[in-house]
Amino acid sequence: MNIQSVYSEKSNVDEAVREIQKQLQDFNTKMLIFFASSNYDPELINAALRESFGSIIIFGCTTAGEIISGRMLKNSLVAMAFNAEAIADVKVEIVENVKSDCDITNAFSSFEKHFNISMAELDYNQYVGIILVDGLSGCEEKIMDRIGDKTNITFIGGSAGDDLKFTKTYVYANGIACSDAAILAVIKPTAGFDIIKTQSFKALNKQLLATKVNVEAREIIEFNNLPAVKAYADALGVRSEDAANYFMSNPVGLIYGNEIYVRSPQRIDGSNMIFYCNILEGMDVSILESTDIVNDTRLALANKLEELGKISGIINFHCILRTLELEQKSQTNEYGKVFEAIPTIGFSTYGEEYIGHINQTSTILVFK
Repeated sequence: MNIQSVYSEKSNVDEAVREIQKQLQDFNTKMLIFFASSNYDPELINAALRESFGSIIIFGCTTAGEIISGRMLKNSLVAMAFNAEAIADVKVEIVENVKSDCDITNAFSSFEKHFNISMAELDYNQYVGIILVDGLSGCEEKIMDRIGDKTNITFIGGSAGDDLKFTKTYVYANGIACSDAAILAVIKPTAGFDIIKTQSFKALNKQLLATKVNVEAREIIEFNNLPAVKAYADALGVRSEDAANYFMSNPVGLIYGNEIYVRSPQRIDGSNMIFYCNILEGMDVSILESTDIVNDTRLALANKLEELGKISGIINFHCILRTLELEQKSQTNEYGKVFEAIPTIGFSTYGEEYIGHINQTSTILVFK
């Protein structure tokens, strides 16, 4: 086996990292990706992993919950190890000060120097990018746009969490733990990769046109030339004062062909609606209705397995709102079991990255 997923539920940093190391002691690790509860001290866990695993490539972030093969966890450390048979090449860079400038120039120059080819020419069938970004930075759209301007390879990932404290999130790479930053990794898996994007919604025949927007604040002032909350509530046939009760089950989405790209409302400010990601002025969105996360995910994975024949590993960037819905419906055990036969890690994110920035979605990187 060239990919292994491991975990620890020890609350002490040193004990947790030792447990991870012990599980991998006979595995020749080339690259380690980890997701850690924010309850672990960020500097301590970063140092402990570096000390335990030496000079191998290590990167990761803090979470709002963790996923391992067969289980959904809290307050834990999960990791995925790859050997040289799984990963032909990898380069990891940190982009700092993402709130102020989101400048990816130096990171992309480093990638080009490492791979000896321009990022615009890098083969998107052989290389894939992973992005982990400060989940409280509000910069995900900007950085994904800049990545898309410079390369055709797919970047997939998630926004770091802090167990719903909404205080500070961390990303880790190259021996550094930092906030206000993003990790960009470019990977060449030896056997190839694929992607599953799954969200559990269907579009209702109820349209909202964003007619007045404060983009920087991710704030909709008006839908359909009406106060945003009123337009949203009217479309659902509910009272404006009850609108927030429907945010999780009835977010809105951009529809492209058969694909839905979810935008989740966060809160109400007066008659305005604040979202977890941008809706631009002039965008036409549909009100969505939730379906069954477990069944939808099981079907999506079964379809991918049928297509590929075998999957060596999965990294699941899974929205915290999906996790909260699963908890509400007592389905976390069922969801975890969907992945029990495949080496899997993942985490509950503060947003998902795939093509752009989205919500209430799982963006899943599949290793063939």
